Amino acid sequence: MAVDRDRDATGRARNARARDELGRPLPRGTEGVEPPPEDLALPPLESLAEAQRLLDSGRAFQAHEVLEGTWKAAPSAERDLWRGLAQFAVGITHAQRGNTVGAARLLRRAADRISPWRSDPPYCIDVDGLISWALATADRIDAGDRLPASPPRLALSTQEASTDPRTE
Repeated sequence: MAVDRDRDATGRARNARARDELGRPLPRGTEGVEPPPEDLALPPLESLAEAQRLLDSGRAFQAHEVLEGTWKAAPSAERDLWRGLAQFAVGITHAQRGNTVGAARLLRRAADRISPWRSDPPYCIDVDGLISWALATADRIDAGDRLPASPPRLALSTQEASTDPRTE
């Protein structure tokens, strides 16, 4: 029996089912958490702030959606950075869902992907801190430990970011 897929006005496949706080689809008719708008593409500083707010509230899947929108809209020179940041959130999501192998793998991949920005991180992104957090957390997960209680800080203070000429 074929199942009709949810589609948007352009015919693209969309999953209209509500999702839980970890991004898992819920049965039709069930109320879930509010998702970010479809095709959201925030400017970098807004994206970092919103993703951080979502991470701090335990909603790593939604943080991933925000960062993914920025990744897809970013200039080509920054795409891998934003993709790596989205991978951090996906790694955390996998850990929250109990997929420890996928979590550790994605956290290491995210650390590797953002490492080229270590010497000159844009938007005051805490590249060194994120890499350290990701690698230590992946090692902890491999050892059977849980995620740290507090999520990583994506960026240094917003005051520092507002003085960074690349944020204009």
